[in-house]
Amino acid sequence: MEVRNSIPWLDKKHPNHERWKRGRELSIERGNLVKLILKQTLCLDNLNILDLGSGEGGTAFVLSDKNSVVSLDINLVRLKRQDKNFNIKKVNGSALVLPFASNSFDIIILQDVIEHLEQTHIIIEEMHRVLKPQGVVYLSTPNRFSVINIIFDPHWGMPFLSLLNRQNIKNFYLKRFRKTEMNRTDIAELLSLKDLLRFFSNYFHLRLFTTYTVKELLDGNKGIVWSDFHLSTIRIIKKISLDKVLISAANNKFGLINKYFTPTFYMVLIKQ
Repeated sequence: MEVRNSIPWLDKKHPNHERWKRGRELSIERGNLVKLILKQTLCLDNLNILDLGSGEGGTAFVLSDKNSVVSLDINLVRLKRQDKNFNIKKVNGSALVLPFASNSFDIIILQDVIEHLEQTHIIIEEMHRVLKPQGVVYLSTPNRFSVINIIFDPHWGMPFLSLLNRQNIKNFYLKRFRKTEMNRTDIAELLSLKDLLRFFSNYFHLRLFTTYTVKELLDGNKGIVWSDFHLSTIRIIKKISLDKVLISAANNKFGLINKYFTPTFYMVLIKQ
């Protein structure tokens, strides 16, 4: 069991503080988006759900309405901030060794988490083990090769960092501009669509939900983007009437649009 001592996301002096704070405040809206996407695939009643890397607990809270939900996070501070959600079981633990029996869960939530984790193959094997037959994983993660993320990295707010691996982010960025964060163990290394297919396709059938989330975004769903850059981009798109073009271009295929333009992948993975 590991407890993080340094908590940059609560530091009011951190350059990303306001953006991270806004993301935390929207945890319920983000949970509602997860619920909407999952409802496209299955009925969300009387299910056992694991929210893996649950953060503020908004998604666990939303899904606990008619289901049994376990909220797991490696960071004890985050779990303690979820105390208002008394109907959710909270577990402080690691995704590398999930403390649950095989075939325990109908759904696992992996919301903007996998890019922060190393030893991905072990985590995927663990998720596959604790899922019931035909169980599903909800997965969202930023796209490494999205033009939007190359211009404005979703974690650091800088250009081109989305293309770098963890060690290079440390060597070329943190070492020069964020020395206090050099020892962080949760530095994000973004994944491409090709990476996700390589990691998951032997264990799961993958379904993209790009079309659905683009429509939700342009209809004003607050649980999708919250940085000033992305919010400004959406306003400009609507102002110059590009929203219909985006909707018509969006698709759920594993092709050009999703490889190089879609900023965040929203997926449901069905256990094989």
